[in-house]
Amino acid sequence: MLQLLDEIKDAPIHQHLYFGNRTIQKEENDVEVLPANRPDLRFKLLHHVGKRRLWLGDTERAIEHLHNALTLTETQEWQESSTDRKRALFQLGLAYLRLGENDNCVNCNNGESCLLPIKNAGVHEKQGGSRNAIKYFEAYLELKPDDVAAKWLVNIAYMTLGEHPHKVPTRLRIDSHQFESETEFPRFRNIASNLGIATLSLSGGAIIDDFDGDGDLDLMTSSSGFADQLRFFRRDEGSFRDATDEANLTGLFGGLNLIQADYDNDDDIDVFVMRGAWYGKMGQMPNSLLQNDGTGKFQDVTFESGLGHQRFPTQTATWADFNNDGHLDLYVGNETYASQLFENDGHGRFRDVAATANVENRRFTKGVTAADFNGDGYPDIYVSNLGSNNRLYQNNHDGTFTDVAESLQVTKPQSSLPAWFWDYNQDGVLDIFVASYSDDMAYVSRKFFRQPPAMEFDCLYEGNGSGGFQEVAAARKLLDLTQAMGCNFGDLDNDGYPDFYLGTGYPQYEGLVPNLMYWNRQGQVFADVTTTGGFGHLQKGHAIAFSDIDNDGDQDVFQQMGGAYPGDLAADCLYENPGFGNSWIKIKLVGTKSNRSGIGARIRAEITENDRSRNVYKWVNSGGSFGGSPLRQEVGLGKADSIDHLEIYWPTTNQRQSFDDVSVNQLIEITEGSVDYSIRKLK
Repeated sequence: MLQLLDEIKDAPIHQHLYFGNRTIQKEENDVEVLPANRPDLRFKLLHHVGKRRLWLGDTERAIEHLHNALTLTETQEWQESSTDRKRALFQLGLAYLRLGENDNCVNCNNGESCLLPIKNAGVHEKQGGSRNAIKYFEAYLELKPDDVAAKWLVNIAYMTLGEHPHKVPTRLRIDSHQFESETEFPRFRNIASNLGIATLSLSGGAIIDDFDGDGDLDLMTSSSGFADQLRFFRRDEGSFRDATDEANLTGLFGGLNLIQADYDNDDDIDVFVMRGAWYGKMGQMPNSLLQNDGTGKFQDVTFESGLGHQRFPTQTATWADFNNDGHLDLYVGNETYASQLFENDGHGRFRDVAATANVENRRFTKGVTAADFNGDGYPDIYVSNLGSNNRLYQNNHDGTFTDVAESLQVTKPQSSLPAWFWDYNQDGVLDIFVASYSDDMAYVSRKFFRQPPAMEFDCLYEGNGSGGFQEVAAARKLLDLTQAMGCNFGDLDNDGYPDFYLGTGYPQYEGLVPNLMYWNRQGQVFADVTTTGGFGHLQKGHAIAFSDIDNDGDQDVFQQMGGAYPGDLAADCLYENPGFGNSWIKIKLVGTKSNRSGIGARIRAEITENDRSRNVYKWVNSGGSFGGSPLRQEVGLGKADSIDHLEIYWPTTNQRQSFDDVSVNQLIEITEGSVDYSIRKLK
């Protein structure tokens, strides 16, 4: 595998759109020999190589080319010169804005960098980039006054200088009140730099889990560049240290997403790495299955396990025991190609049964998630497809599945990416969330300029308890155009109702939109607490993990950051939870007849809160379809002083395990079939 990835690192795939053009130096030389009487051709080539240099991260060289292109439109006349002048002005504004980001937010990152609204330590010390960005954006807006992207970015540029709103021209100004969250919420601090995990990276994956079995939560991240090293950070004495080499990961490159599970039932966390998404035929590169030896040291067993023989571009997969034999299977959603369902034989080998199972999909798959939506004891599969109807594959218990999405009316949005199963309203019935996506200024247009939506809204499908769903996003106040790629859900305030965070943006450099946090208000509505809570990071957001990283009882939020182009690096974030004073419990399940991770098992905690009895439900998984939260479950219990009754349902054996009067604020381990649980010490 290492040799294969090294060959891919140096292969011509670098010449894909996202990575510039292998002939860029030749094209730069061609500019000098173009005939003087063809300024139109000269402009097009200068503009082209300027954009390519910006994508590659050679920002100052890009600015030089774009300045030369703009000069041509000022001194020469040809039919399209006015259009080309607008193009050059906008691109120059963008390049200077990126220069300001590099000088301040990327290379000199701090906890307030790029947080909307930008203020305090987030204001740029080196201001040349933003001042020039304003100059060229405003010149562009003189020619095209209604361009939403330019108006948005000029407001951001003024913010980076500490001059918003008072110095923004009235015709362009966004009122500062529009950046306020709709409700009060405690502020979370970004402390990634303090802990040594503010890694600069491109879009990628992230998992927080206890990989070495010492009780602390560790961190694994990936970055999608073909030469980008997989990273492993071991929790050590209250901080993290880079243990990539000792984890035996050196030389394992790339990966747009990561998911974890104990696939071989040996009581440690293994990892599946996904590669090749968005690159079409050039994305037919191998994924990796990393087997953990129990100490946080990994071995790539992709080919030995049968997972590496066919290669398709993907960024999404899900672990589940689809045939209830006690061994985790793996569904991999491949873009346009047939998706794969790998059946685990229990001896470390997998075989693809997708064709006979009727789950090949053959649509542009962008998100997959698995859970037992109809309560029959067998996990089903929801597939999010970009540009076509989504699917819900219902498990037929005989190794086959039936797509019931259309009959249950859960096919939308047609332009969608992440999706997950959860119980958002805590009624004991699984619901589905599906986020919409577009690569334009849809969110900004609607939110800040009151323009009608140009894309579909997110969908929230509420389960009715009889195997059906009702779409309730509007009723729950989820009417934003979120443009999500990364995602996950957790419980910020430990009230038992899951909240969620979306990593937003799109590949183009102008796609600077805030990442979005939604606070669940007892299953009735969701409140946008993005800016009040300090979550509105403007850089591209990807994999997300909710986890109690410091073992103080409340969930912190890790976010892997970065764009698709090599020049669009960003620093990863860890938002520290200030605490809400509610109770909690952590539960590690250990399957015996069921899969060792307990994936698919259901936890029900019956509690008394304010003299009223209610249930808190949690299904064991790592959360949403883009980012991995710990498999030991962290359950918020509100104001409960204890758990009156704790029940674990194991679908593989169809057995229930019960415990009464369980103390709160502790970590317990429950082994399938045991009459008691064990208390584990938290460091």
